[in-house]
Amino acid sequence: MQQPTVEIAIPVYNEQAALAGSVRKLRAFLDESFPYRAQIVIADNASDDATPEIGARLAAELAGVTYLRLAEKGRGRALRHVWGRSEADVVAYMDVDLSTGLEALLPLVAPLVSGHSDLAIGTRLASGSRVVRGPKRELISRAYNRLLHLALRTRFSDAQCGFKAGLRETVAALLPAVEDEAWFFDTELLVLAEHRGLRIHEVPVDWVDDPDSRVAIVRTARDDLLGVLRLYGELMRFALVGIASTALYLLLFLGLHTALAAQAANAIALALSAIANTAANRHFTFGRRGRAGLLSHHLRGLLVFGLCLGLTSGALALLRALAPGAPASVELAVLIAANLLATALRYGAMRLWVFGPPLELAAGELQGLRAWRAPRPNPTSRG
Repeated sequence: MQQPTVEIAIPVYNEQAALAGSVRKLRAFLDESFPYRAQIVIADNASDDATPEIGARLAAELAGVTYLRLAEKGRGRALRHVWGRSEADVVAYMDVDLSTGLEALLPLVAPLVSGHSDLAIGTRLASGSRVVRGPKRELISRAYNRLLHLALRTRFSDAQCGFKAGLRETVAALLPAVEDEAWFFDTELLVLAEHRGLRIHEVPVDWVDDPDSRVAIVRTARDDLLGVLRLYGELMRFALVGIASTALYLLLFLGLHTALAAQAANAIALALSAIANTAANRHFTFGRRGRAGLLSHHLRGLLVFGLCLGLTSGALALLRALAPGAPASVELAVLIAANLLATALRYGAMRLWVFGPPLELAAGELQGLRAWRAPRPNPTSRG
């Protein structure tokens, strides 16, 4: 089987001082020490210094290096463009200053090649990492990632280390759902991946801070916080819809239970509230408007309703088995608890399946990705 190819994007903006040395160093490392065919793409974010001339000259001189010019700034915009047009098996990116030690590149890519993981990230905050940077950046980084853990319930340790890779098909399926075009792009991509149950491999890295970094810390921190609030806002909107639909469900159940058995009242109340919940989440939470996908969304919503119906009905059946003749107040308490759990399951199903773009991998391509074996010791030449 043909070896996998890896395409490494290097987003740059006004990097005339560092670009040539970094690209030559990376290209030499890939040719001498990396066991997969690799391509470097210089993604120029509308530089107005000598970066375009240097990038074009490097592409002309070095095999396996291409230069791409974008008219607008934004690291996320550059990565979206490069990754969206890539035909490589694995797409990656790293910062132009090569702050991350290149010896971590193979451990980053290998879990993707073997089929163990869907995405891989370098982390400066895990055990085994060796980091040289000032206390201000260290504090900001740790505080930001802690915020992600608390607000968005993330588990990955380092959202913004400039050293990431992913299977092309997986990344391509995530890109339409990522809204940010700048520095929050990384975080949003990882949050979406984790919410969809994808496997994210972490590689402890050696990392040395670049004192000449082009990152505006205050503006980047502000934009990142706004991005967190945007993603957190979706959860808040879903929670509000969930509270309203739960109240509707309880009112319907209490009204119907006066004339129907508990199971029948539960089924009807849950069905009506589920239809209202899907419609409200479609418009209010996930911003799907118009008739496009309307029928599909509601059909999938009804299937999720079936899951929730099984959960709440099972809770009622268990109550009847354990405590026959339990009063209506106990039934109501059990149903509230079961409905809260059903709400959490409903959010996951809606986020991943009902309204989220599907992660569709061609079966043949997926089998090919899983069939790759461990890297061979002898490196190949340029891709």
